[in-house]
Amino acid sequence: MQFNQIMKSLAIAIGAAVSFSAAHAADITGAGATFPYPIYAKWAEAYKKATGNGLNYQSIGSGGGIKQIKAKTVDFGASDMPLKAEELEAEGLAQFPAIIGGVVPVVNIDGIEPGKMKLTGDVLAAIYMGKVTKWNAPEIVALNAGMKLPAEDITVVHRSDGSGTTFVWTDYLSKVNAEFKTAVGSSTAVKWPVGLGGKGNEGVAANVQRIKNSIGYVEYAYVKKNKMTYTLVKNLDGNFAQPDDDNFKAAAAGADWAKTPGMGVILTNQPGKATWPISSASFILMHKAQADAAKGKEVLKFFDWSFKNGGAMAAELDYVALPPAVTKMIEDGWKAQIKDSSAKAIW
Repeated sequence: MQFNQIMKSLAIAIGAAVSFSAAHAADITGAGATFPYPIYAKWAEAYKKATGNGLNYQSIGSGGGIKQIKAKTVDFGASDMPLKAEELEAEGLAQFPAIIGGVVPVVNIDGIEPGKMKLTGDVLAAIYMGKVTKWNAPEIVALNAGMKLPAEDITVVHRSDGSGTTFVWTDYLSKVNAEFKTAVGSSTAVKWPVGLGGKGNEGVAANVQRIKNSIGYVEYAYVKKNKMTYTLVKNLDGNFAQPDDDNFKAAAAGADWAKTPGMGVILTNQPGKATWPISSASFILMHKAQADAAKGKEVLKFFDWSFKNGGAMAAELDYVALPPAVTKMIEDGWKAQIKDSSAKAIW
């Protein structure tokens, strides 16, 4: 009797191990942008509860995500810099947006409250070129009448890794300042004239919090999470805009996803009274030819579930979920582009 009970218990244990293994077989891996990491983590936690399937996402920067998907070491890559049509074609990749958010200047200055300091793109560009070096420089004082600004050196903080957040930041500064465009340019990694680096949005946030009189740039979810002091930025319509989901949404209002190759719309410096000028979509990269069709389908199921169920979670973190018309366009793209080894659509 005892032997039979032991064998029955062993059979149950083996059955549990098999089902545990089967559940983990459906887990998917992704890597890349730190910009959307807070919302991907939130979606992944909710998706795991709803389906039992997990997501292992490495927040390593857009440059790392692009390298890993090209090397086929992850099921999907993530980048805030959309790849151009030629590169997508050459690498056999499909690309689609997943979320919209904003990159925000953050400062650490005694006595300055969040959302009180005003800056322009020109002044930000001058700071990041090392041309405006003191917090009480005339260019900053002129924008902030009555504000007590210290006669202290500005410590500039930027990304040290290949970063889509840096692409968004430098794309914006290049659009508003011709000298910055020539001297520094726009990319995921640039040669910064001044400053010190931090790895990921996390590293930049940590450095700004640690160093008095510093300035950096991070995705807005990191501002909220770390209770950082952010600045207002003058937008294309001449208004000092507040970073929030409504104003990120305003930046995307005129986006032409259908006519842009790879849906690679860049949302910086868009018109609109309240538009946040440093807004961006974040993109997902997948191979069109899926060596493991089941894994590929799991990635699509995760994003389909997130598009349908993740809007409120996105809003909690001040991201902007894509509207249904755009997600339908994305899923039509999955059907047309992402295939198994026999060229059959997996969605």
